[in-house]
Amino acid sequence: MSVTKSVCIMGVTGSIGKSTADVVLAHSDRYRVDAVTAHRNVSELARMAIELRARYAVIADPALYDDLKAALAGTGIEVGAGETALIEAAERPSDIVIAGIVGAAGLRATLAAIRRGAVIGLANKETLVCAGELMMEEVRKYGATIIPVDSEHSAIFQVLDRDATDKVERILLTASGGPFRTWSLADMADVSREQALAHPNWSMGAKISIDSATMMNKGLELIEACRLFPVPESQVEILVHPQSVIHSMVEYVDGSVLAQLGTPDMRTPIAYALGWPERLELKLPRLDFTAIGQFNFEAPDTNRFPALRLAREALRSGGTLPIVLNAANEVAVAAFLAGRIGFLDIANLVEATMAAHADEKLVDIDHVFATDAVARRSTEDMITQKAS
Repeated sequence: MSVTKSVCIMGVTGSIGKSTADVVLAHSDRYRVDAVTAHRNVSELARMAIELRARYAVIADPALYDDLKAALAGTGIEVGAGETALIEAAERPSDIVIAGIVGAAGLRATLAAIRRGAVIGLANKETLVCAGELMMEEVRKYGATIIPVDSEHSAIFQVLDRDATDKVERILLTASGGPFRTWSLADMADVSREQALAHPNWSMGAKISIDSATMMNKGLELIEACRLFPVPESQVEILVHPQSVIHSMVEYVDGSVLAQLGTPDMRTPIAYALGWPERLELKLPRLDFTAIGQFNFEAPDTNRFPALRLAREALRSGGTLPIVLNAANEVAVAAFLAGRIGFLDIANLVEATMAAHADEKLVDIDHVFATDAVARRSTEDMITQKAS
């Protein structure tokens, strides 16, 4: 019988967190949940904490502590609130931490898990975008293990020969192209919130859905791939693959290309991270190649989707520019979702914020947050000026 492992699910009410919960509940003989966290959704956090029989539940907004405590009264589940409690959840001795908090908000908690040498299923790409080199130094220092949960990076993780990375010719990072893959710039100027949220293949949260529509998500994944895997940016290519069946590929110097394929369901890479180095059984629909019929591929259009170009520029800078890219994008996406700016304004604001930033060599984690704060204010000021 398999040894029971404990799990901490950071961001349990989001799409990654709920998919993780599904996998854990399907294998309740192998996993128990130690801690769960959420941003502000008290009722859903409480419901899931009870369903998962968690020992500790944390709400990120400290103003909601009393609400969560009331919702969990009599359950025996310990309650916490605020960033200190989030860090405490990550520091508890769970065997696996699923880092599913969206955005830079998950950085400190992920760092706390790294510093206790945890196994981390990383779904928070912004952690590596903003502080990738610092984080990976900490991973090596404390003996932590990072297993990527993004479907693309999970695919690379599964087919990359770690003993022969010098024999890698290219990493091919696949992208669906999002809902506007075939749209003109003129048509995208009038995109609605609902259209941008309607991803053709994946069921995701609002922020990542918008990032997919602008293709910023793939830009962030490019940066993440270069942090996770010992391959230079020049050898990582983005390839649009509308079917979202081939999740990524690695090409070797002999011309061999290894790919990981699967249905577009986040439970597959999550299960791989939870079970690693074993594989968990999942009762999901299997690929029907005769129904798929064919695979299509095309080069990305950086004129219509400038986020890809901006991400490469940020990565090549080698300094604080990736932090600015991420911060500006988070602010701009929130503004679009709130109806304050247009769809094409998102990338334009990111580019303008990057242009206004004096790039610096990244010093430490405090420098990450200081740069993030400045970039957010700069982008917000531009949005305010645009509206006036």
